[in-house]
Amino acid sequence: MSIDKSLTLKSKLVRQRNVLTRPERIKHLSDEGLWDEKKSVYGLPKVKIEKIKKKVKVKKKVEETEGEGAGDKGTA
Repeated sequence: MSIDKSLTLKSKLVRQRNVLTRPERIKHLSDEGLWDEKKSVYGLPKVKIEKIKKKVKVKKKVEETEGEGAGDKGTA
């Protein structure tokens, strides 16, 4: 049996959209310098959306640097 849509997690419902709304397209074009206030809001050019990739968090090796520093103090 499947789960009802209202019971799914919100994080699963958030996705990368491939279509921008008209105000979003106008904002993007104005940021790029391609939008003129005299133009019509109809028939806007397509705007390519860059997909955002999640960055992988790199764990720093703090233990190794602390171990080296402690060894230097003991020999001096």
